[in-house]
Amino acid sequence: MTFVANWDGDLALAHELLDAADDVTMARFGAADLVVETKPDLTPVSDADQTVEKTMRAHLEAQRPGDAVIGEEYGAVGESPREWIVDPIDGTKNFVRALPVWATLLALRLDGEIVVGGVSAPALGRRWWAARGGGAWTSYDGKTRRIHVSKVATLGDAFLSYASLSGWREREPALLALTREVWRTRAFGDFWHHMLVAEGAIDVACEPEVSLWDLAALQPIVEEAGGRLSDLSGVNRADGGSVVCTNGLLHDDVLEALRPLA
Repeated sequence: MTFVANWDGDLALAHELLDAADDVTMARFGAADLVVETKPDLTPVSDADQTVEKTMRAHLEAQRPGDAVIGEEYGAVGESPREWIVDPIDGTKNFVRALPVWATLLALRLDGEIVVGGVSAPALGRRWWAARGGGAWTSYDGKTRRIHVSKVATLGDAFLSYASLSGWREREPALLALTREVWRTRAFGDFWHHMLVAEGAIDVACEPEVSLWDLAALQPIVEEAGGRLSDLSGVNRADGGSVVCTNGLLHDDVLEALRPLA
């Protein structure tokens, strides 16, 4: 008999933390007095990003004091085989322009494996989550349903989403060639196109430059939905600095297509 760990307590805590984050972000979304600064890497950070991460860290300190936390804004704190990974607002550039496509991402990593992931996009009225062995789920308009990736098996029938063209560098010709091979393309970006892959609405999402906190929460959701998430070299990991996310059936073909052209 295969033993499947019970992550119900951690998943319930993740929902509690995401609820707290939603309260902060929705109160600041579109606020006339929103404070936005530029970080050393030239990306924006708002007072909402900072408050969300501080809020989630405070909850974790109170309820899981022995766990470590890794966050985009305030780095790593603590040493433990249990690590919570926080992206307070994925899509800050959208958030500060009052575009509704942004989300709070939260994951739990145990001994190097990401076992719980949650994504909350309150301006869209959506949430996605998964725990290892428990399937992938979404809620919308008060209804919860299990999600699965698509069964599209050929690139010619595939719907592809990609991040903005900046950052692809030597792979840009390969990406452009891939866009001509697939059925349809759009650039949904950030967390959203990976969740669309998990739901089966699109078939492929790829980005050349990402961080651990951008992907940690997404990986178990995509994989529990039957898909695959890897870096551009094909290693199934959230900390590889790049990402290819597919329904699994198309993954090897996409990796091959995105190899730098000679």
